[in-house]
Amino acid sequence: MKHGKTGIKRWANATGHSIRGIRACWNHETAFRQDVMLSAVLFVTSFFLARSAEQWLLLVLPLFLILIVELLNSAVENAVDRIGTERHHLSGRAKDMGSAAVLFCLILIAMSWITIAWENLS
Repeated sequence: MKHGKTGIKRWANATGHSIRGIRACWNHETAFRQDVMLSAVLFVTSFFLARSAEQWLLLVLPLFLILIVELLNSAVENAVDRIGTERHHLSGRAKDMGSAAVLFCLILIAMSWITIAWENLS
């Protein structure tokens, strides 16, 4: 059994690790910075476009999802790069799968925003 910090100390440590992860992704991943900027602009715009709390959630939740997936994609890329710099088809496959997850999130954002914009602005 692993003995370590519990309760508030564990939560505080986990929060610190999370903040370091976000900071590292911001500092080293251009795509993450671009996703944060896109999400910030769309987040503000969501208050003007949404006509209900439900619509607002359908606009905003995918914005958080893209940030989550981009963090995970960056984690996969870093882990693969840590293993070795030589080209290997499994390394490429892992990176491509992470990239595909980001693409699906971007499609989800486009679908939710286009649908709600079409409904509210037509």
